[in-house]
Parts: sequence; structure tokens; C-alpha cells
Amino acid sequence: MGKLQQNNLASVVLDHHQSNTGVWSSFRRKIIDTMRCGGYRHHHRHTVQSQVIGKKTECRSDVNEKNNENLKNNCNVKNKKSDKLSELLMMSELLEEEEEAVKKKVETLEDLKAVVKRLQCGGNDDVLSAAKDVRRLAKEDSGARTTLALLGAIPPLVGMLVSDDLDSQIAGLYALLNLGIGNDTNKAAIVKAGAVHKMLDLIKSPSEVPNPDVSAAIVANFLGLTALDSNKPIIGSSGAISFLVKTFINSTEGKVDKQVVQDCLRALYNLSILPTNVLPMIEINDFVSLLLTTLGDMEVSDRILSILSNVVSTPEGRKAFSSVHDSFVILVDVLSWNDSPNCQEHATYILMVMAHKSYRDRQAMIESGVSSSLLELTLLGSTLAQKRASRILEILRTDKGKQVSETFVATMGSNVSEPLYGSANSRSMRSKDPKDSEDDRMMSDENKAVKHLVQQSLHTNMRRIVKRANLQQDFVPSERFRSLTSMSTSKSLPF
Repeated sequence: MGKLQQNNLASVVLDHHQSNTGVWSSFRRKIIDTMRCGGYRHHHRHTVQSQVIGKKTECRSDVNEKNNENLKNNCNVKNKKSDKLSELLMMSELLEEEEEAVKKKVETLEDLKAVVKRLQCGGNDDVLSAAKDVRRLAKEDSGARTTLALLGAIPPLVGMLVSDDLDSQIAGLYALLNLGIGNDTNKAAIVKAGAVHKMLDLIKSPSEVPNPDVSAAIVANFLGLTALDSNKPIIGSSGAISFLVKTFINSTEGKVDKQVVQDCLRALYNLSILPTNVLPMIEINDFVSLLLTTLGDMEVSDRILSILSNVVSTPEGRKAFSSVHDSFVILVDVLSWNDSPNCQEHATYILMVMAHKSYRDRQAMIESGVSSSLLELTLLGSTLAQKRASRILEILRTDKGKQVSETFVATMGSNVSEPLYGSANSRSMRSKDPKDSEDDRMMSDENKAVKHLVQQSLHTNMRRIVKRANLQQDFVPSERFRSLTSMSTSKSLPF
């Protein structure tokens, strides 16, 4: 019995111990599991939080990118809208400007139509005021000139030239003048309408002196109309040349304004471009002589020389020029005192043409002392004047050489032209002949004479250049000047 109790107690204690051990082990396992689960959960929570934060960051970046794209798209849309709006505004402004321009053109056209209508159908006062309006409108507006001519303004203006009213004549002349400025079509239409003969009829009366204002307006019209090549033969054959020459003659007596003189000479120059118009000019008594005697006036010398350049381009003009007494002397004087490049070029052209065409004219040039002036031009003239002066000197030098050769041949007779024949020894023996040495001496005398003439002209030229250099403080002698100076002072000249 006691053993049974002890065994039961032992079993109970053992069971209790075993049960406590299992509880502890289970508790311990739970603690470990709890610790493990807590760490895992903490780690898992941290990972989840980082993932969530990363996703939130990514989402935010995506949202920002999308927002930026949306903003850009919105900006692009706004810019496109603003560009379209600005384009529409610009188009509207352009349309408004075009409408205003069209309105102005329509108004201008209506005004021009009204002016032409008054010219064609109005009374005397309306016609006079309309002519003044045409003169004003066509003065600076090339479009108005064309439109007025197309509307028919030229015939009634030409018809005003036969009026007895002086104001109507002057208004019609200046209106036609402005219509022809820079418009060849209008110039041809004015001549075709018969304006040239009607203008000449205004100053045709021999008993009455023409009004100076009317004459000045006619000269200005001839200046404009002669600029067109197709008008030159019509105006040249109409008698306008005699009127222009007469006006120029009156200018020498102080009866004409200086501007009228300039216009007259320019009109004559335009007409002289056509060779067929030169003959009517030189047929007028003393016309070429009058041009030459007026060369002393610096204001018109350039115009006169340009006319003479065209005159001497024809055989009749060269004959008329040569017939004037001291014509070459006058040109030499012009080259001496006139430093204008244009005058020098025109004068040398005249001399070159005359020297090329006639031996008698070349002799007259040499007698007038032109060589020294030409030598001076080769040093101080313009480029074109230098070339022409050199050409003239070459022609004169060749002519002078021929003259010396002819003189020598006439002196020596047939012995000079005897051909050489035989051997070299025979020719050397013949050279020792005293007759041949005399021939050589005579040839050297001729060469000395020619050299002496050239030296004289060079000395004269150098004195003139030095005199001019004293008047010009900034004169610096060129290499060509030094070479010519040394050439003139040397004992012999190269040929």
C-alpha cells in the first residue's frame, strides 16, 4: 500500500515535471516564435513601407511628368492659339490697309477722271484750272502721268496751244512737259498729237517778239521730247533747230535766262546725235563759229564741245569746222585754261577726228602749237584725255616723219633710192665714198632738225607745267614728268 502511494506520488511528480517541462518548452517555443514573428513582421513592415514610399515617389514623379507634359501641351496649345490669333490680326490689318489703298486708288482715279472731263468738256476757266491740276498732279507722280494720258488728257492740252489766251498757252505747255517726264509713251503721243508744229506756231510770227515765258516753256518741251530717239527726226525736220539756234544767239546778247540757254544747248545736243540733223544746224549762218566763240564761257563750254563732237562726226560738219578761222587755236586755248575732264575729253576727240581725216587739218594743228598742249595732257589730263592726246601726237609725229622723208628724197634724187647689190666687201668699199659720207651728213642734219623741233616743244611744255606747279602747292612731280624733263634737257632724243 505504501509502495503504491509512493509510486503514485512519483508518477504524479513525474507527470507534473513532465507537464511543467512541456509547458515550459511550449512557452519557450512560443517566445521564440513571437520573437521571430515580431522581427519578421518589423522587417516586413519596413520593406512594405519602403516599397510604398518608392511607389509613392514613382507615382509622384509620374504625376509630375504628366503634369509637365500637360503644361507643355497646354502651353503649345496656347501658343498655337496665340499665333493663329496674331495671324488673324495681321491678316485683318493687311486687309484693312489694302481696302484703304484700294479706296485711295479709286478716289484718285475719280479725281483724275474729273480733271480730264473738265479738260474735255469744261469752259475756258475750267479748262485752265484743269490744265494747272494736270501740271500739279503729273509733276512728281509717274502713275498719274500714265493714267492721265490713258484717260485722254494729251489731245485737249495740245489743243490749248492754239488759244489766244497767254495763260492757257503756258498752262498747256507745262502740263505737257510734266506728262512727258520719264515717260517715252507720253512723249511719242505728244508728238503724234501735233504738239511740235503748234509750239512752233506760237513763236513763228516775225512781227512780234515771242513771249519769254512761252519760249522758255517751248525750249523745255523740246528738251524733253528730243530725248526719245523716234522723235529726233520729226523735230529735226520741223524747223525746231532754227528756233533753238536763234534762242542760243539771243543768249549771247543777254536776252535769255541762263537756264533756258542750258536747256537749249542740251536740246541741240540731243538732236545732233542723229547725223541727219547736223546738216540743218551747220546750214545756219555762222552756227559753228558762234559755238567756237562762245567756248570762253565756262558754264556752257562743256555743252558746246559735246555738240561740236557730234558735228565733226559728219563730213559736212568737219568741213564747216575747218572753214572757221583759228578754230584749232581756239581749241588749244581751251586745253590750256580749262581743267574740266569732260572739256578735255571732248576737245581731244574733236582734234583726233580732224587729225585722222585731213592732212591739211593736221598742218593747221601743228601751226597752232597743239603739240605742247597735247604733251601736257599726257601728263596731267584724265585717262581718256591722255589716250586721245597720245594718239593725236602719234598721228602728227608720223605725218612729220613723212614730210621729212619726202624732203630728203627730193633733195637726194635717185641716188637715195638706189638698191643695194653686190657682195658685202663691195658695199663696204662703197660706204667709204665721200659722196656717201655727204649723204650721211645730210641725213644727220635732218635728224638734228627734227630733234630740235621736238626739244623746243618739250621745253615749252615743261615751262608751262612748272608754271602751273608753282600755282599748286601740292604738286608732286611723277616719274613720267621726271623722265620727260630729263629727256628734254639731254643732248639727244631717242626715236
